[in-house]
Amino acid sequence: MTATAKIPATVITGFLGAGKTSLIRHLLENANGRRLALIINEFGDVGVDGEILKSCGIEGCGEDDVIELANGCICCTVADDFLPTIEALLDRPEPPDHIVIETSGLALPKPLVTAFNWPEVRTRVTVDGVVAVVDGRAVADGLFAADPDAVQRQREADEALDHESPLEEVFEDQIQCADMILLNKSDLLDEASLEAARANIAEHMRPAVKVVPTRHGSVDAAVLLGLEAAAEDDLVTRPSHHDGEDEHDHDDFESIVVELDAIDEPAELIARLKPVVDAHGVLRVKGFAAVRDRDMRLVVQGVGDRIQHYYDRDWADGESRATRLVLIGLMGLDRAAIEAALGA
Repeated sequence: MTATAKIPATVITGFLGAGKTSLIRHLLENANGRRLALIINEFGDVGVDGEILKSCGIEGCGEDDVIELANGCICCTVADDFLPTIEALLDRPEPPDHIVIETSGLALPKPLVTAFNWPEVRTRVTVDGVVAVVDGRAVADGLFAADPDAVQRQREADEALDHESPLEEVFEDQIQCADMILLNKSDLLDEASLEAARANIAEHMRPAVKVVPTRHGSVDAAVLLGLEAAAEDDLVTRPSHHDGEDEHDHDDFESIVVELDAIDEPAELIARLKPVVDAHGVLRVKGFAAVRDRDMRLVVQGVGDRIQHYYDRDWADGESRATRLVLIGLMGLDRAAIEAALGA
């Protein structure tokens, strides 16, 4: 890269639990010598995604290369948080070869892409591409179909799917802004479901955008990076439900942090979580757990009642062995009832 060339930035967007963190870990493990810098926008009071990536132990990825913005939705705080962070990366003695930005599941990508036109950064960095990661299984089931009547029927049939229209608009905005769409969790789909997912995505995506089936966020960095879309110069072709608005908010959502004692085994915690998710309409669960008689930290991540867990690393010396979970849902989460059900 020459001294005058712009540094490329890839914006990775996607709805809650689609697999963005898995994708970024795969990129780190297969960077092929690129110096990557990561900006992680966590929704919630505990920086779970950033901690997972910082502790992954991937060679060549130091803690200074992972920057977390935990002060709210990245598209709402571009002036206060995002732009100063980009400037600090660009001003390093040895700037990164490529910047990867993971938005929160609730972020609208277009305001973020627009921020790259700000004078402070326009001449130094470009949006190489916007990549939308979608949960193939959810999309195949029509969870974000354009037909509101179909969404209403699903909502009436299953209380766990009681999502208001803003969720659909966020999903559609992410698809409409994308230069590439990763149809993740494709291994969970048969051929008919895969075609159904493609058809639902096609309702919203721009012409000539490629849909790439992926498993566990695994995609070659040569495919994902180097799209050269210059998205900040192409905003007019990226429609948004919020075009013409000066700002937006996410008052439809809230997150709570629950701290628990150490657990005896992972299955015990999952058994407590699933009824809470079902009863309170929790959309997303993420966090860490301390398991008695185990020296490793347990990572807990879930979308709806699909809750996964795995051990990621040993607890560090002096680190508080705590169980801390972030639960994200629509406004009105009953903190007291949730804490009581989980045994907080």
